[in-house]
Amino acid sequence: MSVRLFAAVALPDPVAERLMALMRGVPGAKWRPRENLHLTLRFFGEVAEPVADDIDAALSEAAEANGPFDLTLKAAGAFGGADPHTLWIGAAESAALKKLAADCERAARRCGLKPEGRKFVPHVTVAYLSNAPLERVHAFEQRFGLFEAPPFRVNRFGLYSSHVRQSAPSLYRLEAEYPLYG
Repeated sequence: MSVRLFAAVALPDPVAERLMALMRGVPGAKWRPRENLHLTLRFFGEVAEPVADDIDAALSEAAEANGPFDLTLKAAGAFGGADPHTLWIGAAESAALKKLAADCERAARRCGLKPEGRKFVPHVTVAYLSNAPLERVHAFEQRFGLFEAPPFRVNRFGLYSSHVRQSAPSLYRLEAEYPLYG
């Protein structure tokens, strides 16, 4: 049996509520529900259960090597260039966040997973797009380009399973939580 996994930082309710208030004005946007808002550190994909157990152990070690830090979500953007597919809110530059993500990447490699092919771009996905008018996507990026949420303390991250559903957002379940002690 296999499971689809990712490591992520959960958002506190006040920050998530700020993001929810931005979700409007783009036809073709499938806005993410509150329970799906998170900042992904590493997507592991479909893995066999024994590999999932290895990932859990490796992430525990990663947590021990990292201490709590403050994080600020700011700015808006889209992935996909002239054919955008995702709207996001970014994260302010953070050496601690980059280190945590790099440690999650190392954990994945130690478990035999292939290296992540894309550079880590810290963000919270707020919508997936389907035939969204490019000018409305650009308007969203401009309107929230100077957005900045209050900083919040990251003192843990989680391992989540993702269950894809037809005609509904994926269902995410927290499988393990890792306090940051480093």
